[in-house]
Amino acid sequence: MATRVALIGSGIFAREEHLPAIRATQLLQLTAIYSRSHASAKALSEGLSDVELYSEDQEGRSYEDLLKSDDIAGVVIALPILVQPDYVRKALSAGKHVLAEKPIAKDVATATDLVNWYNSSIKGPNKPTFTIAENFRFLDSYAYGASQARTLGRVLEFRTKVSMFVQPGGKYFETPWRKKPEYQGGFLLDGGVHFIAGTRLLLGEEAAPVKASAFTAQLQEHLPPVDTLNATVLLKNGSSGTISISFGTAFRGSEYAVACEGGTVTVSRGKVTVNKDGKEDVKEFPDEGSGVKQEIYAWAESLVKGEANPLQSPEEALQDLILLETCLRSGENKGTPFDVK
Repeated sequence: MATRVALIGSGIFAREEHLPAIRATQLLQLTAIYSRSHASAKALSEGLSDVELYSEDQEGRSYEDLLKSDDIAGVVIALPILVQPDYVRKALSAGKHVLAEKPIAKDVATATDLVNWYNSSIKGPNKPTFTIAENFRFLDSYAYGASQARTLGRVLEFRTKVSMFVQPGGKYFETPWRKKPEYQGGFLLDGGVHFIAGTRLLLGEEAAPVKASAFTAQLQEHLPPVDTLNATVLLKNGSSGTISISFGTAFRGSEYAVACEGGTVTVSRGKVTVNKDGKEDVKEFPDEGSGVKQEIYAWAESLVKGEANPLQSPEEALQDLILLETCLRSGENKGTPFDVK
């Protein structure tokens, strides 16, 4: 029997990614949609049947009312960064399984408090699972690249380069809470945490980042507080590498590369290139999409098994945020190195 779930939020990502992914997963049944207004919840539900609509402008149909429903076992939460932790707490307190969008919170302090609260306050034999939706960890190309890197021995160095220009008028830029961010990093937090997750996945635990020195800048007036980050990162095994992310540059494209004792792995736009023993092997993943369908399916499987997928653990998402915040703090301090902890 499919697990009955609710989608919390009706924004761009909920509409374009989460809703289709939930509907494509036979292990899940979409039972309800919640949004601040009935109009936005109704718009998201267009063409759907047997879906209950909840919103704050309907009597007896608030978020709290949704959480009282015994027909709903879990919720997928896709809300603005600042408000999401409160919705997560309420859902878990009501006994609902949670899959919440990244980043886990606006900063490390808030995220740590949330994780500690969950681990100390939510108990019992039927304890609901708390997971974070980081789709980069479920992209087929990154998963394959990481598996190949693990066969090549010690990481010698790495480089992550992601360059783009977020222009006024774009669908994500025109979201009010993104246009005037009240959280650190702006797009570097909201989007950049994806690239940190992909980097950490490729590096693996033995080459986890331990110290970072970074310079940050706001290259575009419409992208406050900063839109560009260039960091040098020391790894657990003594090696080092670089992370370069910009949402306000004329450069375009992305590349994640890891050099190991036995060869190199490069991931770029659904393509993985492995160089080993003087031979180059290229594998393409034209149908991997955004990774959201894969992550939703992984969550659905975890609900059936009764055990959270470790790739979706809040602790994993917290590590992404810690590395990113460390780089941002270093940038604020003119490149002063900080421990990643």
